[in-house]
Amino acid sequence: MTENAQQQPSAPSTELPTQYAPAEVEGKLYERWVERSYFAADAKSEKPPYTIVIPPPNVTGSLHLGHAFQHTLMDALTRRKRMQGYEALWLPGMDHAGIATQNKVEQQLAEEGKSRHDLGREEFVERVWQWKEEYGGKILGQMRRLGDGVDWDRERFTMDEGLSKAVQTIFKKLYDDELIYRAERIINWCPRCLTAISDIEVEYQEDDGELVSIKYGEGDETLVVATTRAETMLGDTAVAVHPDDERYKHLVGKRIKLPLTDRSIPVVADTHVDPEFGTGAVKVTPAHDPNDFAIGQRHGLESITVMDERAVITVHGPFQGLDRFEARSAIVGALRSQGRIVAEKRPYVHSVGHCSRCRTTVEPRLSMQWWVKVAPLAQAAGDAVRDGRVAIHPADMSKRYFDWVDNMHDWCISRQLWWGHRIPVWYGPEGQVVCVGPDEEPPTGEGWTQDTDVLDTWFSSGLWPFSTLGWPENTPDLQKFYPTDVLLTGHDIIFFWVARMMMFGLYAMDGEVPFKTIALTGLVRDERGKKMSKSFGNVVDPLDWMDKYGSDAVRFTLAKGANPGTDVPIGEDWVQASRNFANKIWNATRFALMNGATVEGPLPEPEELSATDRWILSRLNETIAEVDAFYEDFQFAKLSDALYHFAWDEVFDWYVELSKTTFMAGGEPAKVSGRVLGEVLDVTLRLLHPIVPFVTETLWTTLTGGESVVVADWPKDSGFRDKAAEQEIEQLQQVITEVRRFRADQGLQPGQRVPARLTLDGTALAPHEAAIRQLLRLQPEGEGFSATATLPVAGASVALDLSGTIDVAAERKRLAKDLAAAEKEKAQANAKLGNEAFLAKAPDNVVDKIRGRLAKADEDIARIQTQLERLPEA
Repeated sequence: MTENAQQQPSAPSTELPTQYAPAEVEGKLYERWVERSYFAADAKSEKPPYTIVIPPPNVTGSLHLGHAFQHTLMDALTRRKRMQGYEALWLPGMDHAGIATQNKVEQQLAEEGKSRHDLGREEFVERVWQWKEEYGGKILGQMRRLGDGVDWDRERFTMDEGLSKAVQTIFKKLYDDELIYRAERIINWCPRCLTAISDIEVEYQEDDGELVSIKYGEGDETLVVATTRAETMLGDTAVAVHPDDERYKHLVGKRIKLPLTDRSIPVVADTHVDPEFGTGAVKVTPAHDPNDFAIGQRHGLESITVMDERAVITVHGPFQGLDRFEARSAIVGALRSQGRIVAEKRPYVHSVGHCSRCRTTVEPRLSMQWWVKVAPLAQAAGDAVRDGRVAIHPADMSKRYFDWVDNMHDWCISRQLWWGHRIPVWYGPEGQVVCVGPDEEPPTGEGWTQDTDVLDTWFSSGLWPFSTLGWPENTPDLQKFYPTDVLLTGHDIIFFWVARMMMFGLYAMDGEVPFKTIALTGLVRDERGKKMSKSFGNVVDPLDWMDKYGSDAVRFTLAKGANPGTDVPIGEDWVQASRNFANKIWNATRFALMNGATVEGPLPEPEELSATDRWILSRLNETIAEVDAFYEDFQFAKLSDALYHFAWDEVFDWYVELSKTTFMAGGEPAKVSGRVLGEVLDVTLRLLHPIVPFVTETLWTTLTGGESVVVADWPKDSGFRDKAAEQEIEQLQQVITEVRRFRADQGLQPGQRVPARLTLDGTALAPHEAAIRQLLRLQPEGEGFSATATLPVAGASVALDLSGTIDVAAERKRLAKDLAAAEKEKAQANAKLGNEAFLAKAPDNVVDKIRGRLAKADEDIARIQTQLERLPEA
């Protein structure tokens, strides 16, 4: 009947403190797990592998709710697989976070009145390493606090020796295959961080600006162009119009005067121009705009850079030395004084790119950089999903993935920083360019210098699934644990990280995918569904909630909201409710232990069990099957909900309560129920463990005497079902629920005893009379019993004598008043909904609200009428 019995090494203890105190147990339990190497994976094991690599948090970072959310889900997956008999590896590590970390150390230096240039490159990098050792990695300790079951012996860092070798190896391979090249292109430049940043590191927001329309040329040969960046006009080298625009055909090929300068520029015809937008003429600044750069390439235009790396104007005397925003105002003023401003719109709200690290407005800039030719790599990454080698979950997220990989531009991988993987290219005195692999000696001698740039952080983290396992060496770890099974991450970094890992994994590992499934989550939001932001004042530190409610409560709340690909709202009330659930598990297990719950000995055969026992075992196996199916589909919210309702409603509220009369009676039935309750709790605690590991560890080891639930077997569905018992207990639940509702409606106190006559003959409920009377506080009918209310329910009849408990006349009067109020509410709502003029003018939300009031009134009327019918005559 069951496959879930455990062979236990010792008799269990029945002693538990009266209250669960998470702070007193969580830290000790975690250290015990680590000391016993429960999370360590063995490459030599014959068990089937199961691998997840952690999205490496920044070395500068600390645990936020997004981390806690994803780590909870990854931990649940790994813990379950470990219990199922897999050699489970959850590999931890950190990212060196080039820009963010360099900024931290530069801020330190600024407080000392220094810059990195005062130290020089080598000393500065050494200072960053010192900072990393002293301040970095704070998040790793916080991961322990959350309960992350990671293999700490395999912790990696994207700048460690092994990963550095992997980076140099793949750079050399890509370079030799002509998939890495150096070229002058328009890039996103941060004037604050003083480095190029990729498209996906630019965050766009609506900013107030100004749109000015400027007259170029003189007399009949004039054009009007509009711009939000007037300062870039100093670098204009053409005006472009559409080839089919009749308004400007006479000007195409001619040169017109560029205001404020002594230059003339050509008018060119290009299909990129939209003749319906604005005046149909656009200024072309090839060195400061990506679209203009493309036009310049097509027409052989000169590219004139007008700003330096700090966005300070470098040309044209009157404006030279001004910051770009100062220059914008000065240039518009100069143009206005010449009568060349024909229109101004201020404020003009438009989308502006900002550096995701420091929030500075990004400047498009022509620059010599290193690039990855992504077309063949992106094609392979797309094909791996299309042909089913990699599954994206939920499936509707595939479109976002394909939109990115199918339209990917070449990737700028060089950064003008000192902290990071330095580009392994040397330049010689005669213009030589040599790319050096990890086992090769760089060229030496006079005039040889290494490229000063470092690689984009995402370049090294893109190698994470295989570099962390020892690649480029063919290590036992790589053989055992690659490809990884699941990449679980937020949908917001499909472009940053997921696509890059797919490209590099397929390329470096000879077409073998880096992971079999991409499970995408949503983002954590506040309880109103609003994005968490410091500016909104709604950011929550999960450690505060862990201190207050325990790590299990935070984990369960996050898992309970985790629908695939959907954002997760979370509020403190929900964490408090999860804390109450942990307390409920604790109290119910404590009660069970005090009343003889045990896992010792075999489970009795079905014929030896009561209907209540058979019902809960049937529901237990059904729950195991549901939870397994939800895990395989990454439905964490549904599996958490299923476990919550099974544990709280069916086990604690129903089975434990129904068994109390059996325990009170004692004898063999009590022993049987004690064994069944022990079985149910054992399995339920194991099912709950991956989500709420701490409280389940304490309770399971106390109940079973087992070593640890971490290494216990995952429960299996034995196939036992008893639909007849389920129907019988459902009938019992209907009777108890209906009578409880009636008692509440009549204002009876929960503990108040009422004389009752139960008519159960001919139903399956006859054996349950004692339980019904106990749970409903129903006394046997005595002398003078008068059935003042009779409730027919589930084929049975419950007659109650309320004559000594309520004032029937007063109750009828109260209900009649409530009924009149409900009928008045219904009439008013119907009147409004029947008024065509009102419906034509009222907003939808107002109409919906009135419809809701009508539905509520109908419910109230039906409920009150039922209550009146059940009352005896006054």
